[in-house]
Order: sequence, then structure tokens, then C-alpha cells
Amino acid sequence: MAKLSDLKLKYWLYMRAYPYRHIDWRPGARLLKPLAAARIAVVTSAAFYSADQKPFDPGVRGGDYSYREIPEDIALDTLRIGHKSEAFDHSGIERDKNLALPLDRLREMKREGLVGQLAKRHYSFMGSITAPGRLMQVTAPEIVAKLAVDGVDAVLLTPV
Repeated sequence: MAKLSDLKLKYWLYMRAYPYRHIDWRPGARLLKPLAAARIAVVTSAAFYSADQKPFDPGVRGGDYSYREIPEDIALDTLRIGHKSEAFDHSGIERDKNLALPLDRLREMKREGLVGQLAKRHYSFMGSITAPGRLMQVTAPEIVAKLAVDGVDAVLLTPV
């Protein structure tokens, strides 16, 4: 696992000074059915997008708070990565997109009866959003509403 000291000096200083928000997640959500009967969606901050979607905009001040819907049946090797951060090594998710969007693994788990269903759509947004207000006020509620419409029981969050 990477440590703060592994970062370039400019990122180390930024991370040390950043005014992180502290959110109490309690009581949190509980899965009300067995995982083998649950519909699962993935939400990732890997900034994945497909060739027919608009790329994320690294020029948005505070970070691009938009999101991309990723269909359940997509071939992961067709996804592009629009993440702007230089503070982490992209090579792992470039080689295996399942590291950040584990749809192939979830498809295997479904075949084995370990999870019930996969949601028809999953969501990707750009990480390294330094001004998360719009993400919390606009993006998150939109995604939550779509997850509810899709009957999603559990969400796997994969931050990068």
C-alpha cells in the first residue's frame, strides 16, 4: 500500500494541508437480503468512459463532478481512462480494469451463485475532486436515484 511519503513533494504538501471533510457514516446501510439474492452495482472513481461518451474534463476547477454510466455488458478492455491525477500509477488499471471496475469478477460470482444479479448500469466518476460540493449536491443524488430505480441492493465502491 502506498504511503503519503511515497508521493512527490508537491502532492505530499497538498495532502497534508488539504481540509478533508469528516462524515459520520453511522448507522450506515445494511444489506437486507442474502448477497446471493442481491442486485449489485459498482461505483468507481477511476474516470472510466466508453468511446461513445464525452471524456472527463480535467480543466474543470475543483474537479469534473460529472459521471458516466457504464452498461453491465460492456467489454472492459474497450473503456478509456480519463483520470487527471498524476499522484497514482495508472498502469495497474490500464492492464486490468477489473481492479477498479470488477465487472468480470462479479459476472463470475453471479454464475457461481455468490451474488444475485448485476445492475444494468454502473457508474464512474473522476477522482481527485478537490472541491467536492457539486459532487455531493448534484452527482451523488443523481446516481443514488438511478440506483434506486434499478433496484440495486448493494453498491461496491472502488476508489482509485
